[in-house]
Amino acid sequence: MNSRIVIPQVAPEAYQAMLGLEKYIASTSLSPVHKELIKIRASQINGCAYCINMHTADARKLGVTEQRIYLLTAWREADFYSDEEKAILALTEEITLISNHVSEEVYQNAAKLFDKKYLAEIIMAIITINAWNRIGIATDMRAE
Repeated sequence: MNSRIVIPQVAPEAYQAMLGLEKYIASTSLSPVHKELIKIRASQINGCAYCINMHTADARKLGVTEQRIYLLTAWREADFYSDEEKAILALTEEITLISNHVSEEVYQNAAKLFDKKYLAEIIMAIITINAWNRIGIATDMRAE
């Protein structure tokens, strides 16, 4: 198999721009658990093993239980997530699967639970992890 490019080596400016988004996400008021739930769920949908591996480890360090991590793929059928987390997960799924658009119901539910700034931060976190997933998958980054 041919090896694929390493973006930071061949396009460092582009990689720095992505790191700028990540730095912004790190500076937001999003709770660390919300950030990791977003990152894990989007990465599961996108099939990015590298990111799933990284963010489940990060979630564990924050005290997220194995049970909550394992049940993320079936969060609607599990009673382990708050209303806020469910709204974030629904929005994560619809933005990640954007060809189906973001339904008014999902958006308005999130808008009821979060102020405008927090909602903007959630959306930007979802967009950022989706971009990282696409970089990881396109360049064949592997979980180790």
